Amino acid sequence: MQLQLQNLCKQYGTKRAVNHVNATLVPGVYGLLGANGAGKTTLMRMISGVLKPTSGNICLNGKTIEELGERYYTHLGYMPQDFGFYPDFTAWEFMLYMAAVKGLDVKTAKARTEQLLHMVNLYDVAGKKVKSYSGGMKQRLGIAQAELNHPSILILDEPTAGLDPKERVRFRNLISDFAKEKIVILSTHIVSDVSYIADTILMMKAGNFLLGEPMATVTNGIRGKVWEVLMDPRRAAEYSRRFSVVNLHHENNMVRLRIVSDTAPAADACTVEPSLEDLFLYHFGENVQGERSGHYAD
Repeated sequence: MQLQLQNLCKQYGTKRAVNHVNATLVPGVYGLLGANGAGKTTLMRMISGVLKPTSGNICLNGKTIEELGERYYTHLGYMPQDFGFYPDFTAWEFMLYMAAVKGLDVKTAKARTEQLLHMVNLYDVAGKKVKSYSGGMKQRLGIAQAELNHPSILILDEPTAGLDPKERVRFRNLISDFAKEKIVILSTHIVSDVSYIADTILMMKAGNFLLGEPMATVTNGIRGKVWEVLMDPRRAAEYSRRFSVVNLHHENNMVRLRIVSDTAPAADACTVEPSLEDLFLYHFGENVQGERSGHYAD
C-alpha cells in the first residue's frame, strides 16, 4: 500500500497553505508536527477528501483520488480536530448511524459497533447519550467511528487535545493497536504523544515539509546543539531572552537551563542528548517562545 502526495498545493487567495508537497507514505505511524499555520490540517483535509487541492495529485497505489472515486473513501478513516457528535444520540446509535453513512450493511454494522465499543472501553456506557460523555470518552468514540470500515488509511487530527494524562496514555495505546498494517497520519500539538507512537516524523513549516525521518534518527541533525547549563537566576533571566530555552528548572538557589543553540551558549554549558521537543524548538523557536509544556498552537 502506498499513498503518494505529488506536488500538492492548496492556495487561499494570495496565501499558499500547502506548497508543492511531495511524499510517499507506506504502512506505519506518521507524526505530523508544525507550528501555527504550518499547513498540517489543510494537508490532512486534502488527503481525507474534504478539501480539493489547488494543484497536484493524491494517489493510492498509483491511482488518483479522481480515478478511484468512491472506492478511495472505503480505504479512509478520518477523525477531524473538531469532531461533530449528535448530542442526543447514544454511542450505540451514533456508531450505527456512522456505519450507515460509510455503507456498511446492518449485520456488519452491529457486529463492528459492538467490537469497537468494547475495544475503546465504552460498551458498558453505550446506551448513554453522547452529551453526557467526558472529553476523553468522546475522543474514544471518535476513533471508534473512524475504524468502522477497517480503513487502510487512518487520519487523526489532534486526537489527544484536551485529554488528561491518563486518557492520553489510553488513547495512544488505542492508536498503536489500530495502527497495524495501516498508514496512520497523526497530527498533535503534544510532542511527547508523537514521540511515543510515531514510526516517522513529518515536520511542516510554511506549507512545506522540512523533514521526513524515522523516529529513531530524527534528532541526529541537532546532536551537539542541545545544551544544559547551571547559573544564578539573574543570569538565567538574561539567557532566557537571548536563547531558545526548552526547559528551566530551579535547583536550590540556581537555575538549570536547557538551551537549543548551534553554538555553546556559555563556556560552562554541556551538550546533552536531543529530544523531539528540542528538534521542534530548533525549527520553530520564533513561533513558540514562552511555551514550556509541550503544547504548541496550530
